[in-house]
Amino acid sequence: MASESVTIFLLCTIVIMVVKILMSFSKKKIYKFPPGPTPLPIIGNMHLLDIKRQDLTLMELAKKYGPIFTFHFGSAKGVVFVGYEANKEALVKAHYTFGDRAPIPISDNFQQNHGVIFSNGELWKVTRRFTLSILRDLGMGKRPIEARIIEELQFLCAAIQAYNGKPFDKKVLYLAAPNISFAMLFGRRFDYDNPTFQRMITIMDEIVINTGTVAAKYYNFFPMLKYFLKEPAFVMDRINQLNEILKVLFKEAKEVKSEDSFRTYTEAFFQKEEREIVADEKEKIFTERNLLASTFDVMLGGTETTSTTIQWCILFMMKYPHIQKKAQDEIESVIGLERPPRWDDQTVLPYCLAVAHESQRCANLFQYFPHLTPADVHFKDYFVPKGTLMIPLFSSVLNDETQWETPNQFNPNHFLDADGKFVKKDAFYPFSKGRRVCAGESLARMELFLFITGLLQKFTFTPPPGVSTDDLDITPEVVFTMRTKSYKVCATPRQEAV
Repeated sequence: MASESVTIFLLCTIVIMVVKILMSFSKKKIYKFPPGPTPLPIIGNMHLLDIKRQDLTLMELAKKYGPIFTFHFGSAKGVVFVGYEANKEALVKAHYTFGDRAPIPISDNFQQNHGVIFSNGELWKVTRRFTLSILRDLGMGKRPIEARIIEELQFLCAAIQAYNGKPFDKKVLYLAAPNISFAMLFGRRFDYDNPTFQRMITIMDEIVINTGTVAAKYYNFFPMLKYFLKEPAFVMDRINQLNEILKVLFKEAKEVKSEDSFRTYTEAFFQKEEREIVADEKEKIFTERNLLASTFDVMLGGTETTSTTIQWCILFMMKYPHIQKKAQDEIESVIGLERPPRWDDQTVLPYCLAVAHESQRCANLFQYFPHLTPADVHFKDYFVPKGTLMIPLFSSVLNDETQWETPNQFNPNHFLDADGKFVKKDAFYPFSKGRRVCAGESLARMELFLFITGLLQKFTFTPPPGVSTDDLDITPEVVFTMRTKSYKVCATPRQEAV
């Protein structure tokens, strides 16, 4: 009898345990990820990844697993979107679904969820809204900034002219765009040999290089490597040096600011800071920490991306002199060689506008900028949890064979119709799309058209003596962005025909 009781007790215990297990499974969400390569312990699929050209690896894997597939970046499970259609679905049609910025440890160390590029949540929303509003008030994409760009173009042309046709380093082409951002931030331009200007440019360059090393890229996926790599500490040191310079410029801005109006982004930020009322100091958004982060983001977007694209364009003009001549012929026949180009000229200089756009497409400055799902997401036939890494592969859109006739060639005709008129392309993704589209897109478009057209109006760019067009290397130097390799260039002044 006792043994029978024990048996019944054991059976009841087993039944209860099974029921509890089944109930726990019933409560657990069953996620469904896209297909993808089988991961290994700890490293996931990293053994498959070319860490420098991750885009090439991911595009190759898409041939096997489809345009939406799962890839394990170490312990982080990511969903990769390859090609125009997949990225349009994710970034445009489902932009809130994939709207958060994913962690990037090498930059998160110093941005700390502040600024407009690397932040999330309410701080990001408010800061981005404020930044867009103030930059527009300061003339972003409008006449006041156009005048500044045209003025800066003259300084750049003078700097190039000083070489008298002799070879100069591509770094000279980097100097103009920063002053447009600095004017909006600080209300002043800097001479190119100004020590403060040179120091800021040098620090930004070092940050861009060191956040894009192989070690830094591995650190982003395996943060535990922080204690074994020099890059995190080096980048933080450079950020601290830059912040010390910025604090001096902020102090100068504070001393001249008005109570009722503003001339710069910094002045507007200080006004907002003084008027911000919160119950808890921790909820403050307009703080020095956020001003430093936001200023860095504006400098990064207005310096590195525009300047590097100009460097790419001049390299392409040397590489393909027939394209350079066609653009110059259009300039000469429409506006001549004396009057500087204006933003309105884009309607009558379609080939030049196409050259600027094709330079951006082929430069492909960012392979991708990682996003994160802010909540559990149903997308197509898949169900992925909150916090899933999302990789919108810009390279795959800018080189999509279904969208571009010759995706692997520099071809301005991609942006021209049969009559030679400029046509917008929906697959043009250098600024991203959707909720996280670049806040300075309109400014960058104006700068690139005016700087590129103005340079081609005044100079013909050729390789140095002894260097042929075949010698010019157009494979990128991969850092935080996709830069050109080092090169020198000769600029021969063009003269108005007599």
